Amino acid sequence: MAGRRVALKAIDWAAFAERVSADQKHMFNAFKSRSDAIAAKLASLPETPPAIDWTFYKTTVMNPTLVDEFEKKFKALQIPMPADTETAKITAQEKESDKNAADFVQASKARIAEYEEELQQLRNMIPFENMTYEDLPEKFRDPTLDPVKYPHWPHKLIADV
Repeated sequence: MAGRRVALKAIDWAAFAERVSADQKHMFNAFKSRSDAIAAKLASLPETPPAIDWTFYKTTVMNPTLVDEFEKKFKALQIPMPADTETAKITAQEKESDKNAADFVQASKARIAEYEEELQQLRNMIPFENMTYEDLPEKFRDPTLDPVKYPHWPHKLIADV
């Protein structure tokens, strides 16, 4: 039983370690060693508890009716497994994270396309050495390069000197 549960909840420690930042490695190592200790303890336990030898107790105990009563109560005892309420939440959170990651990838691809288009425009423009002051505001939409608003840029008026 313990082995079966452990096999169902196996952790990929290598993939987990790749995602841990360098400043949290010590916490990750402590967590992994604690998890390994618990897993080893669970693995050492048998699948089923050892059977109780009721005949031994009936011969040993002075009042065998007590042993019969304990045996009936023990066989009637049912310990329910706790309900798993967290797996559904984790699965929903994982789906939400996958959706967010896919949205981010789509947005990133759109940004990459815009940047590649802008890069292509920069590669196709006139070299800076051959550019005039009229070409500069046309290629780069900088408000300080407006020849109407700033007619003497980059020069100063004689009166200002």
